[in-house]
This record gives sequence, structure tokens and C-alpha cells, in this order.
Amino acid sequence: MQIPLIALRGLQVVLLIIVTALVGNVIAEAFAGNPGAVNYAIFAAVWSWIVVIIGIVAAVREVALPIALLAIDGLALLFNFIAGVVLAAKLGVHSCGNKSYVTSNSLTNGSHNPSKRCHELQAATAFFWFLFITFAATLALTALNSRGSVGGGIRRGGPSMSQV
Repeated sequence: MQIPLIALRGLQVVLLIIVTALVGNVIAEAFAGNPGAVNYAIFAAVWSWIVVIIGIVAAVREVALPIALLAIDGLALLFNFIAGVVLAAKLGVHSCGNKSYVTSNSLTNGSHNPSKRCHELQAATAFFWFLFITFAATLALTALNSRGSVGGGIRRGGPSMSQV
């Protein structure tokens, strides 16, 4: 078993529970629909769940799918980066206690409690960045673990004793 990879996947599960709960609550409390950025955020969370589940199964069973794991980890890394950037850019750096801001912002407006929605989206943004870091780490570990198997089994190095 690959203990560091499984530990990182466990951390991703914890972070995903938090992100899914935050974004899901934002969606659940909306009375006038949700902007595309919020819908994208839940998509990124669901995609990350799929990647984490596949990654845990692959690490526990030691399944050798290095190119597939690298591809889905890379996509999860990209999707979480985009979610973090989009939410941060749309929210801006404002106080959630500022009534004029929360009622005029496209992400925070649309709830009976826009200040709470603002806090949830700010927290989700932070946790998307934490997920980005963990996916960068799992991508690097997967790449390091698969260096020997990506080459298709081509042996490198000099001749062995049986060839001398």
C-alpha cells in the first residue's frame, strides 16, 4: 500500500465533505437560481469525489493505471484551480457584513440571508484552494510512483548478469 498517497486521499475526503456541504447549502438556500460559478463549483466538487474514490481504490488495490490516474488527477487539479479562481474573482475581497455589497454581488444575492451565503462561499473558496494543493501533491506522488510503469516496461540500464 502507498501510505502517503492514501493519507492525502483521506485529507481530500475531509476537504471534499466540507466543500460539498458549503456549496450544497448555498445551492439549497437559493430562491432565485444560482449563478454559473456556483454550479461550476458543485461540478468541481463532484468530479473531485469521483477522482478521490478512484484514487483510493487504485492505491489500496495497487492497481497500475498510471496514465489514467495522472489524467484524472490533472483534471481535478485544473477544475479545483478554476473553481478557486472564479469564486475568488466573483466574490472580490469584501466584508460579508456590508449589506450593500452582499445584496449587489451576483454570487451572494439570491438568498434570504446573503451574509451567510457570502461567508459560505468565502469558506468554499478557501477549501477549493486547499483541495488544489492536495491534488497537486497526489498528482506528483502518482507521477513519482508510476515513473517505472509509464514507459511500457522498457528496461533501462546495463545488461544483467544473465546477459553477460
